[in-house]
Amino acid sequence: MRPVRIALFIAALGAAQAQAGVFDDEEARRQVTDLRIKTEARFDQQAKAQLDLASQIQRQTDEIARLRGQIETLNYELETAKKRQQDFYLDLDSRLRKIETVGSANATVNPENGQNPQAAADPAREYEAALNQFKAGKYKEAAASFGTFVRNHPDATLAPNAQYWLGNAWYAQRDCKQAIEAQSIVTTQYADSAKAPDAWLAIATCQQEMGNPKGVKRSLETVITKYPGTPAADTARDRLKKK
Repeated sequence: MRPVRIALFIAALGAAQAQAGVFDDEEARRQVTDLRIKTEARFDQQAKAQLDLASQIQRQTDEIARLRGQIETLNYELETAKKRQQDFYLDLDSRLRKIETVGSANATVNPENGQNPQAAADPAREYEAALNQFKAGKYKEAAASFGTFVRNHPDATLAPNAQYWLGNAWYAQRDCKQAIEAQSIVTTQYADSAKAPDAWLAIATCQQEMGNPKGVKRSLETVITKYPGTPAADTARDRLKKK
């Protein structure tokens, strides 16, 4: 009987070990499956995050492109407006120059005034020469010519215009300090001239470029207060609304 019991014991032990081996394999497979599921879930989360990031980057890229397009459009419109304004003033100056020339000629034909016709016509020609330099983009030469004009003819009809374009010539050279000084003479010495409100606008432009918002506001408000109903006042009002 003892050998039979031993054999049965050995058989039972082998079965238990075999069953334990099966359980070990199933546990291992379960752990592998769980690991694979967790890995795939983590991968899905990372993929989704990457897609969200790529989408966000694309939206930002599109927005930057849109803003760049708006900036380019605004710059073009600004340059166009400046060109129209400059053409308007140049045309106005041409008309005033003709009036100055005619007035000088009428004054010199009267022998009682004792003026020399050649000398009386010189201011108009000097002004025209300076204005032509500005039109040609020779801003340094134009500034010198306009400066000479206002020194030699401070009381001429075209003196306020010459002083105004002297400021513009300095501004064209990116010298806002000199431009403000020149335009300030227009707003004080020639405060009643047609160029005075435009000189205030030019001063405001320089103040803005120099980072002086309080000065800009003060200059624009001065235009509205001192020169109501003028195109410059309308421009100043529009610029204040945009701030």
